[in-house]
Amino acid sequence: MTQDELKQAVARAALRHVPNGAIIGVGTGSTVNFFIDALATLKDRVRGAVSSSERSTERLKAYGIPVLDLNAVDDLPVYVDGADEIDANGAMIKGGGGALTREKIIAEVAAQFVCIVDASKLVPVLGKFPLPVEVVPMARELVVRRLRALGGEPKLREGYVTDNGNVIVDVHGLAITEPRQVENTINQIPGVVTVGLFARRGADLALVGTAGGVEERSFR
Repeated sequence: MTQDELKQAVARAALRHVPNGAIIGVGTGSTVNFFIDALATLKDRVRGAVSSSERSTERLKAYGIPVLDLNAVDDLPVYVDGADEIDANGAMIKGGGGALTREKIIAEVAAQFVCIVDASKLVPVLGKFPLPVEVVPMARELVVRRLRALGGEPKLREGYVTDNGNVIVDVHGLAITEPRQVENTINQIPGVVTVGLFARRGADLALVGTAGGVEERSFR
């Protein structure tokens, strides 16, 4: 199976975790695009979605799926999103698509986080994929210095501005053996909006696309 076929398989499998009549959280990225396409075939089953990015919002609306402001939603039973890396404990690196802050907010609200990935995203130790950090622009160089002191090689994502008007610094060369600790440490740097480590609030369930089919891995 091609990588796109694996992504399509986990996207379809995620529909089984969408409750009837619910408002659901929808993430960002290529695998989530397949999920939105699949969701459109059953759009009468959901009342609407809370979206983590302008790109996902546009795709949802194009299918006629209502997109709601999170502040107007009391209950979010499930959040479906991908990951750039995920480890054996459900900790993830996210933010390759730049939507890490809104993704983390929605994940915090959702009762269940369903992560949809192909098998290439499974890793024993996080950090081969550069760790995204969203930063207030005036704090860029301060944050870069602090990240370098932690042993990483931070690089500004050139020409990119987040939906929140901030910049992203991608940190290369980290081997993240203690994801929760690293998440807490980076979050404390003044000027950091969000770090793309999802360890304190990791995945509850991963749907993993493999050549043998979709595997379910529960972390909670």
